[in-house]
Amino acid sequence: MRRSTNRANGLSILALAMAIPLLGATGAAAQSTPQGPIPYDSRRGVFSFAEGLEQALPAVVQVTTLGQSEGPSSGENEPRPISSGSGAIIDAREGIVVTNNHVVEGGRKFTVDLTDGRIFDAVLVGTDKATDLAVLKFDASGLSEIEVVDSDQLRTGDLAFAVGYPLGLDQTLTMGVISGLGRSGMGDRIEDYIQTDAAVNSGNSGGPLLDSRGRLIGINTSILSGGGGGNDGIAFAVPSRILMYVVGQLRTVGEVRRGSTGAILGSLNAERSRDFGLGIVRGAVVESVAPGSSAEAAGLRRGDVVTRIQNRPVSNAGTVAATIGIAQPGTQVQVIYLRDGREGRATLTVEAPGDRPVVIGSGVVVARGLSARAGADGPQVFAVEGGSVAAGAGLQAGDLIRLVDDRPVTDLDGLGRALDGGGQRTLSVMRGGEAVEIILP
Repeated sequence: MRRSTNRANGLSILALAMAIPLLGATGAAAQSTPQGPIPYDSRRGVFSFAEGLEQALPAVVQVTTLGQSEGPSSGENEPRPISSGSGAIIDAREGIVVTNNHVVEGGRKFTVDLTDGRIFDAVLVGTDKATDLAVLKFDASGLSEIEVVDSDQLRTGDLAFAVGYPLGLDQTLTMGVISGLGRSGMGDRIEDYIQTDAAVNSGNSGGPLLDSRGRLIGINTSILSGGGGGNDGIAFAVPSRILMYVVGQLRTVGEVRRGSTGAILGSLNAERSRDFGLGIVRGAVVESVAPGSSAEAAGLRRGDVVTRIQNRPVSNAGTVAATIGIAQPGTQVQVIYLRDGREGRATLTVEAPGDRPVVIGSGVVVARGLSARAGADGPQVFAVEGGSVAAGAGLQAGDLIRLVDDRPVTDLDGLGRALDGGGQRTLSVMRGGEAVEIILP
């Protein structure tokens, strides 16, 4: 589990909900009807979600990643376990397992452990760093699969169940609620997370987040911790809306091909909000619009602040990237934006990803996942696309680019020329007053 909130008295709230149908009722009259708030097992005389959840549990697997061990080796130098996590079978016939990229990263070999005690070797179908998702495949008979439902139907307050193999334990089920939707803010990644207070710990990574009927609504990917590294009640899951698009792309073409609109975006923050004279701190700022693009045709301009997309609130540039990135070319996307304090609307048409390694807009250069604009001391990175070459190389927003392959770069035109074409590039950047070398493969 990559990161980590407070478990907010979920059990006491549930106990109160359970007590409601019992007020004024005795004996058999207390048995819940289909319209009742809590499922009731009249045979055992207990409230339980087991009937729905038990159908999903056999499809939750443990994923072990094996890699090259460090130090002296002996024998045949077989790969050894380097990490483990969880996964969910979403296609039993083909043996398709979805998990996290960070669970399988660096692995040479992968195994999948089932609840019935069987263990199988698996092959890696593909990964997507931007959403931290990965797809494995293995051959076996008698598999179960989890039904996947549309995460767009979720509401804050819905019950949620996390399943996985945390902290070296066997399969474990925890319960909480949907604490929030559309969460982002952990960088300009492809972010649109489900937040839950169901207990999620190390080893839960890649496991499913289920609704109260045992249907998959997301894949647990990170936690927000107060410092101890354990569960504090805030966990995040990639919603099924994004999950199924990414899995489909990895299965069909082996990579994720994201759409674009030609709008180059940065995230709104308190400082920039004051510069714009706005009373909000959430949104995506249009830094530039590529000539001839869909965004230009829709009338977007530099300085516009996108506040909603497809009727969803925009937290930062990652929110927009999450929506545009899973839309098929030709899809029309509705956005609401602010310009000079006035609200405007535009319809963007998603375009197929371009083949040009460098895009030069008005005062902005985009190349290999980095977006840079002119600064007082030369080109400065203001956004890095999650999962891109630039992100993988360690480039960060705020970096000042001074050299490319030991040649000085003083303006955006020079940066564009230096990064154009294929091949590896070595960047010398200033970060916090110190020189840092970045290698872009």
